[in-house]
Amino acid sequence: MTAPAELLQELCRDLRKLRTQAGGPSLRVLSTRVGLGKTQVSAILGGRVRRPPDWDVIKNLIECVQQYANDHNRQGELSIRTGIIEHWRPRYALLEHAFRQAPRRASSAEGRTGPRVPRQLPAPPPAFAGRIDELARLDTLLTSSTEDGQPAAVVISAMSGTAGIGKTALAVHWAHRVRARFPDGQLYANLRGFDPAGAVLEPAAAVRGFLDALGVPPQRIPADLDAQTALYRSALADRRMLVVLDNARDATQVRPLLPGAPGCLVLVTSRNQLSGLIAVDGARPLLLDLLSTAEAQELLDRRIGSDRTTAEPQAVREIITRCARLPLALAIVAARAATHRQFALHALATELRDVGDRLGALTGDDPRSDLRTVFSWSYQVLCPPAARLFRLLGLHPGPDLSARAAASLTGLPLSQVRPMLTELTQANLLAEHTPGRYALHDLLRAYATHLADTTDPAEQRHAATHRVLDHYLHTAFTASQLLTPARSPITLTTHRPGTTPEHATDRQQALVWFAAEHAVLLATVQHAAATGFDAHAWQLAWALAPHLDWHGSFPDLAAIGRAAVAAAHRLADPAAQARAHYLLAGAYAELGQFDDAHTHLQHALDQKNQLGDPTRQAAIHEQFAWTALRRGRPAEALPHAQQSLELFQATGHRHGQAYALNVIGWCHALLGNHQQAVSCCQQARTQLQELNDRKGQATSWNGLGLAQHHLGHHADAIASYHHALHLARDQGDRYYEAWTLTHLGDAHHTTGNHHAARDTWRQALTILEDLDHPDAERLSAKLTALDSQQ
Repeated sequence: MTAPAELLQELCRDLRKLRTQAGGPSLRVLSTRVGLGKTQVSAILGGRVRRPPDWDVIKNLIECVQQYANDHNRQGELSIRTGIIEHWRPRYALLEHAFRQAPRRASSAEGRTGPRVPRQLPAPPPAFAGRIDELARLDTLLTSSTEDGQPAAVVISAMSGTAGIGKTALAVHWAHRVRARFPDGQLYANLRGFDPAGAVLEPAAAVRGFLDALGVPPQRIPADLDAQTALYRSALADRRMLVVLDNARDATQVRPLLPGAPGCLVLVTSRNQLSGLIAVDGARPLLLDLLSTAEAQELLDRRIGSDRTTAEPQAVREIITRCARLPLALAIVAARAATHRQFALHALATELRDVGDRLGALTGDDPRSDLRTVFSWSYQVLCPPAARLFRLLGLHPGPDLSARAAASLTGLPLSQVRPMLTELTQANLLAEHTPGRYALHDLLRAYATHLADTTDPAEQRHAATHRVLDHYLHTAFTASQLLTPARSPITLTTHRPGTTPEHATDRQQALVWFAAEHAVLLATVQHAAATGFDAHAWQLAWALAPHLDWHGSFPDLAAIGRAAVAAAHRLADPAAQARAHYLLAGAYAELGQFDDAHTHLQHALDQKNQLGDPTRQAAIHEQFAWTALRRGRPAEALPHAQQSLELFQATGHRHGQAYALNVIGWCHALLGNHQQAVSCCQQARTQLQELNDRKGQATSWNGLGLAQHHLGHHADAIASYHHALHLARDQGDRYYEAWTLTHLGDAHHTTGNHHAARDTWRQALTILEDLDHPDAERLSAKLTALDSQQ
């Protein structure tokens, strides 16, 4: 089978030959027809490309050469077949297929997958019109290139303009045009720099999202933004990536997201001019102005249909004038005209005339006032229930919501809310970006909030906010209990009438719900704290903690923990304060901030000592012990673990006793008291088996195996590790599986069974490498040392 690279070279060679036979049309002529720079066209003809150009590029090149041959009477000189459909399209399809299959063959040969190739660009905007000059200026970003036509350094474009000017549409449209130039993928983030709720996407959250898209496991992502940025830039090194940063607030928000590797291109959009990015980082500015009259006419022709615009030219001219040639305003008018084909265009023009003075604000800088009137045209035709739902959506914390959450927001049954959601999406006032999940553009959210503030009484807005917070709190509480049934629950007040929480029935459903609502729940904690619902803030943080812990989202856990602590102190509720400090301490311990963890645990313990709650005191002492163990201080951990056991015994809390015995066993094992470790872990295992706590049992078996290993009872240790391994696999915890396999390999190595040790360590290494976990390097060194001994 011919290699993909050879097929590509043959294609380029034949294109070059075809050009010569046609009489040699200039690079300028070809680049004008193709829409690429001369350097890019030269790279294609010279075979200095690594992947096939887009089909449209090839097709336009051939057609241009054919036309040139016709114009110069050289058709008879063409020995290369010129049939687009008969010859070139099938040939290109074969080439495309070869390149699609190439990564699969390479992956099979290597036994593992290569780097993830993200394709995050939103769908290209429909019926895109105009912006010819701006597209040409963007194309010049690609002219500073290497010999194969790729950017030689990081190129940054800062695209700015007023609200509704079409920055995102232009950026996404152009990004799709050039995406083939970036075979390693495209990253996209809406930075929400002008979100009316103030929910700006922090650089750390954006970097974590990009690292996830690039396949970096959560546990490898550091807590510090500088370290995250360094890891992100390392992941992009030697890769050709297009990065679109949409709706940025300022240069500070953008800088951590800039790659450091040549070959990458960054396109930034903002309502600000980002002068700092231009002055310091060398970004190339592109200021978007209003559409020309001809471009506005083209937009309406494409969206409404030229038959209607031709029939009412005067009305079209007035619509263009009244909309100030603003793309979003024109698009909204066109959407209404297309939806209501029975409406005459002059009637829409008359409506615009009636509010002409206010439409002048469309060119202003205030995002709340710029498009308010334009949005009202769609809003005013809604049925009253849908109009109310639209207003209430401005009270939701965002960034999106489910149909059930919308039902809770309105206080109505789901069956009544679904038709409203359909009406809003059809009116382009709401987007169903994935099945069953809905989102508002930030300007629409601002408009909805304005309507709610000016239409609905304060007590009704407060009730709606209360219902939606109840929705997330009660749903998260149920899901959290499914994930961690042994956890001591908190007491919730009954949710308000009209709230329709979702009810997961098993652990898998709980995991799915948390994953879908992850960003919403984080925003909801902050929103509750900001709007005076402090009890919801700390309780929701408590319910969300197991999900974040399971996924290793410790920076997010710390963020909501801080919000919970602040909310609990505003409430002056000692019990809430203790829970919140305990939650935050756990996050800090996982982040390696042990002093902070110790401080917050002490706060939690002080509160519980005052309240006289021995069960919670016991849990806090247990966390003190685990934190000390993670710090490498078993002697410091043991007294806390023993006190935890005594308190749990005093209250008859069997689950707590078993967990405390586990910690004591680990302390003894690390202190060299191996017989005591065996005894404690066996007791814990028996109790946890009776309680059917499989994760706790895995911890017991591992501690038991560690103690048996050091006692020289290697067969028993190996058996214990196998028990732990089975439980870890049953739970689907891959890191715990690798950790157990590593200890099992240690036991095999000690007995001299080097073959078993090598096989077990290799299994562990495969998992650690899949997770991109730093333990992989240490384990790889073990394998290397073992192989050198053979």
